[in-house]
Amino acid sequence: MSTTGTEAGAGTLPIIPDTSAVAPKDARALSKLFFRELAVLEEGTHEYQYARNTLIEMNMSLVRYAAGRFRHRADEMEDIVQVGMIGLIKAIDRFELSREVEFTTFAVPYIVGEIKRFFRDTSWAVHVPRRLQEARVELAKATEELSTRLGRTPTVKELAELMSLTEEEVIEARLASNGYNSSSLDAALSGDDEEGDASLTDFIGSEDPAMELVEDFHSLAPLIADLDDRDRHIIHLRFVEELTQAEIGERLGCSQMHVSRLLARTMKRLRAGLLETG
Repeated sequence: MSTTGTEAGAGTLPIIPDTSAVAPKDARALSKLFFRELAVLEEGTHEYQYARNTLIEMNMSLVRYAAGRFRHRADEMEDIVQVGMIGLIKAIDRFELSREVEFTTFAVPYIVGEIKRFFRDTSWAVHVPRRLQEARVELAKATEELSTRLGRTPTVKELAELMSLTEEEVIEARLASNGYNSSSLDAALSGDDEEGDASLTDFIGSEDPAMELVEDFHSLAPLIADLDDRDRHIIHLRFVEELTQAEIGERLGCSQMHVSRLLARTMKRLRAGLLETG
């Protein structure tokens, strides 16, 4: 361990040129010294910041050690380490030498807890209540235990008995588990077609505007049936045969203006009938 005097304004604390080079054993001894000074320094002063920052830098190995337990996760290790640093900082701010416990013993649970909280809050593709997130973990353990014991997939009733839950709660936990992972709509699906791989987007249906027409026709049918023969005939000529008002007038032997008034009156009646139905 190498120190070079005292930093200007850092009080009696030694200067550590390279905190990353401090061995874990030396870091434990130095941490006690820095914590002792931190307890009497005024927060916000240069000396206080120096002591706190040095403690953080010297104990970063604790974060890397704790983060190593989560290497199997898909998340980037650098992200996990950054989250663990938050736990380390919380531990430093809350640690007291009077606890008579090693700082490493005190800090690791804070670091691991912060990392686990990160996974709990960000790993779910769809947000579900915390009780269901916890139930998912218990469900996975119970399923594995019963599958090994029974040699088959356990039933909902068997899971409910082992977990001391109702069958409805087990089913709810299973449904919530679907929100843990998600797939991109652009994800390729391997296929044998000549056009190459398809994506999930290709299998998602779109809204069919014609479906709305079915509802409209169903609602209009009784209203049109209530019209007299002439009005129904005009409706047929205008919207089925798609004749112009002038052409309808020629067929009926009346003016275009008269056809326009008849259509307007009929449309108003049908519109009012649809609104009442709605």
